[in-house]
Amino acid sequence: MSERSSAIAQRWRALGTTRALIPYLTAGFPTYASSLDALLRVALAGADFVEVGVPFSDPLADGPTIQRTTQAALEQGMTVARVLALVRDAALAVPVIIMTYLNPVLSYGVDRFVKEASAAGAAGLLLTDLPAGADPAVEQAVTSSELDLIRLIAPTTDDRRLTAALSGTTGFVYLISRLGVTGARDSVPADLETQVRRVRAVSRLPVAVGFGIGTPAQAAAAARHADGVVVGSALLDVLAKDGAAAMERLARDLAAAVHG
Repeated sequence: MSERSSAIAQRWRALGTTRALIPYLTAGFPTYASSLDALLRVALAGADFVEVGVPFSDPLADGPTIQRTTQAALEQGMTVARVLALVRDAALAVPVIIMTYLNPVLSYGVDRFVKEASAAGAAGLLLTDLPAGADPAVEQAVTSSELDLIRLIAPTTDDRRLTAALSGTTGFVYLISRLGVTGARDSVPADLETQVRRVRAVSRLPVAVGFGIGTPAQAAAAARHADGVVVGSALLDVLAKDGAAAMERLARDLAAAVHG
């Protein structure tokens, strides 16, 4: 797959200098129908890309909110096949990135997953626990498909490892803003600008920042340095507590902050 043909690359080009809002939602939370509604709402609220999380029984990188929503989705009978059906049913006008741990993909079958994810309308895949070079066969299956292979980069990745860690990456780079698990925090890290510059020094791809961003003010602060801002737990907390309409209002506020 060439970068030129990528739906994700095309979206970044269309954005120009405008920063991107990238909401994350757990597939199947709180129910399949409600999850479908939530996906449609964040897209209408101004999302430029949408990350759809595959529920997994051992989400080690995720904080309390995503762990709770993941468990609830699994209890509702959410499976990989149903996640792909959800993406297909949503048919969003913005690119969808499937975010998942490796185990569900291996259990489903890598080639089958890649083929069916593309057919469902997904544009990218982010495997949270697959470091670059750890499984060349899996990486090859993705990079030879229509899906972009998006990498997570931690702030602790040293300069020597950074180039190798970004090998084969397409679409954009997902920079983890801080160490630890997902979940909203009180502020954006003070060294965020430095971290983004480190990535840009070795990659021409857009840089999106996530983990710990939950308010419009934090999103705006992150957007001053990064090309995109990922927000997940804050949206899911509002969805769980106050419902879909309130979540949509937060998504609109986040979009205004990022795009502003």
